[in-house]
Amino acid sequence: MDKSIRILVANRPKLMRELILGTLADQPGIEIVGEVSDDSEILDHVHKTSPDVLVIATDEPGKRPLICDSLLQQHPELRIIAVAPHRNYSVFYWATLDIH
Repeated sequence: MDKSIRILVANRPKLMRELILGTLADQPGIEIVGEVSDDSEILDHVHKTSPDVLVIATDEPGKRPLICDSLLQQHPELRIIAVAPHRNYSVFYWATLDIH
């Protein structure tokens, strides 16, 4: 049996969050582990649910949301998809380990 991809959705505005949840909810191999409506709760929910992927909103396309750095430092296995709700824009962030 294949392992499901665990996703935490933390998008603003609510309509965008509901659209993402509705799109992903019935997909095989995807498990929605939570929904966050307030950005200040994202870190706590990531600790509690241990998602593989976090979907967040970004207000400034091309600029990494500040929370990404702390999340990826604490959870290097996490993948983050940042979506701009008012533009046709998304970006993917992940941590890498450089060995010297």
